[in-house]
Amino acid sequence: MTAPDRLTGFSNDRFGLFLHFGLYSIPARGEWVQSNERITAEEYRRYFEQFNPREYRPREWAKLAKECGMRYAVMTAKHHDGFCLFDSELTDFKSTNTPAGRDLIREYVEAFRAEGIRVGLYYSLLDWHHPDYPAYGDKQHPMRDEEAYRGIPQDFSNYLRYFHGQVRELLTNYGKIDLMWFDFSYQDSVNDMTGEKWGATELIRMIRSLQPDIVLNDRMGGHTGSIHPTLQYGDFVSPEQYLPPKGMTDENGSPIPWEACVTLNDHWGYCAADRNYKQPKEIIRALVECVSKNGNLIVNVGPDALGVIPEPAADILRRVGAWMRKNGESITGCRAAEYEKPEWGRFTQGRDRLYAHIFDRGIGPVILPGMAGRIRSARLLCDGSEVSVARPWNQPDNDSDAFLNLPSGPMPDESDTVVVLELEKGESLL
Repeated sequence: MTAPDRLTGFSNDRFGLFLHFGLYSIPARGEWVQSNERITAEEYRRYFEQFNPREYRPREWAKLAKECGMRYAVMTAKHHDGFCLFDSELTDFKSTNTPAGRDLIREYVEAFRAEGIRVGLYYSLLDWHHPDYPAYGDKQHPMRDEEAYRGIPQDFSNYLRYFHGQVRELLTNYGKIDLMWFDFSYQDSVNDMTGEKWGATELIRMIRSLQPDIVLNDRMGGHTGSIHPTLQYGDFVSPEQYLPPKGMTDENGSPIPWEACVTLNDHWGYCAADRNYKQPKEIIRALVECVSKNGNLIVNVGPDALGVIPEPAADILRRVGAWMRKNGESITGCRAAEYEKPEWGRFTQGRDRLYAHIFDRGIGPVILPGMAGRIRSARLLCDGSEVSVARPWNQPDNDSDAFLNLPSGPMPDESDTVVVLELEKGESLL
């Protein structure tokens, strides 16, 4: 299957849920706590011995994602700390050996499949637990500055066999996996942890042999902050914590598939003190912006140590879902429109409809530049009510623009009022 064929479902879905969950949910200071606080493996093991998310109910997560209008999900099978939420035969550092005694990935996969949501797995290329992963001098490792780790014999090929073996397990033991999300390549003064350092070509060949339809991100090579990233090792690029101004393009300026990954607050993993949540309007507008630039949006939540998505996060997602139930037609299966970004919001387009996403209409009618005589009908997407399209009395000489005359007073939806436009016969959306 070619990359465009593999990407059809992914690009149509547009909206996904990211789930960062692991041992770091217990200290509750974010997913980088072991590195940031230079916690040794011995000290960190106490979280392994305590791990028992007795409220872990992925069916509830899946129902929440579906309610929110999300069409796919990605969950951490292994994060940088090396702890596995699946029953790997290659390590003892896994959830089945904790007080939880459960294969949490299997439960996640089954729950999200049951709701018709595409299933993705996150796997960190880093591993601070494995003895053959670079430690001293590495810019990420918790023991990077500890002299006791200088000169310890290591064989990185052992780690590669381990890492490739675990990917094989994930793509063999859990049925169809729709998406694999690797994280991440980097360089420092000691190590070049990019591309073939990971055995990327061999790994991709193995992945494609096991699951030909799977979609892959591109973090084994390139750089997530690059203006012109490469798709050498994957199908889409993944800008993190920002929305690219004009979508993502290669060095020739040609559009490439992309997905913006953003946190709902300021951390990926659970952080008890972080209550700086983005509001529903911000998520809705970010989603619209991504689709208007031919991109996806995946929004992350970090469940707490008991396995519960924090209620403030769940409430925000439910409120986004209320908007999606009325307006999801303008997101799912949609793409960028062949019109310049208007000053009042954005356009998206589906197969035969154009959607005007009105964020701030200003005073007077909403101007649709260059669309005079082209609009057959206009309706509010949320309730189907007609919107008048007529040239106002004080624009007698303007025969190029069309005008939406919305009722005075508050907009139907302050987050984003969507007007669906049907064009006259013979008028093309392109």
